[in-house]
Amino acid sequence: MRILITGAGGFVGRHLANHLGSSQPTATLYGTTLFPEETVSPAIDIARQIDLKESRQARNLLADFAPDVIFHLAAQAFVPRSFDDPWETLENNIRCQLNIIQACLELDLRPRTVIISSAEIYGAVSPAQLPLDERTEIRPANPYSVSKVAQDMLALQFHLSHGLPIMRARPFNHIGPGQNTRFVAPAFAIQIARIEAKRQEPFIYVGNLEAKRDFTDVRDIVRAYTLIAEKGAPGEAYNVASGRASSARQILNSLLGLTDIEIEVRVDQARLRPVDIPEIRGDAGKLRRDTGWTPRFALQETLKDVLADCRRIVNSA
Repeated sequence: MRILITGAGGFVGRHLANHLGSSQPTATLYGTTLFPEETVSPAIDIARQIDLKESRQARNLLADFAPDVIFHLAAQAFVPRSFDDPWETLENNIRCQLNIIQACLELDLRPRTVIISSAEIYGAVSPAQLPLDERTEIRPANPYSVSKVAQDMLALQFHLSHGLPIMRARPFNHIGPGQNTRFVAPAFAIQIARIEAKRQEPFIYVGNLEAKRDFTDVRDIVRAYTLIAEKGAPGEAYNVASGRASSARQILNSLLGLTDIEIEVRVDQARLRPVDIPEIRGDAGKLRRDTGWTPRFALQETLKDVLADCRRIVNSA
């Protein structure tokens, strides 16, 4: 079996490759990166640096690899950045996916493809709507979520119009070791690690601590993606969620409980988003019914691993 992971140099891509390397050792794993400094998992057999926004490069990639399965992870995934440059996010996230799909059509390839949408597409919701399932109204609240609505609907459209075996994953917030420190848990953890190493004053800077999100360990997320590829129904969308909401304050307090250092918390106005949603919590019942997936990692275990990873980074610098 030939498996292609776009965005293999990213946080989720590396974890997905690790999982596939152990769970499907006979498969050939191909991966794409965008930048030369990106590194991929050792499980990747062949990696190619490529700009998927260029249709010819995408077509050559698919012609060379002819994958049986595609996990399309390549995307601009940082919500605040999408406010700074909306078109960059829209162009990157929509164009790359469209080029892959059109290349499959031109080459008469029909790989089982998992497109990564996002729970951000559900936007601002009321407490009465929680937990969110796949029938929840789509109400994007930022340019990133608009790009994910487009990816989600393009996947559905090409399944309906051309019968392509495309599934849509709608992950809620995911965390774990190796995540960029722009995101909430590692943003807190890296500051704690720096304070412990006496490389930062004992103050931790935060944004909105009251927003609640549904956090799932990235290692559970990638298991869900592989199960969707194996057992998911073409054309369907699947929430990937724990079903529990935790606030940024809870995340911070849990991490602070893992250190002996006394740390003062300070609000940084620059870390506050223009738009924020009080709570998001997902219903992954459809994913469980169709694939048998359930999360294995408890949040506290994940946070211990995140902090350990940040300590490693700081101590090795």
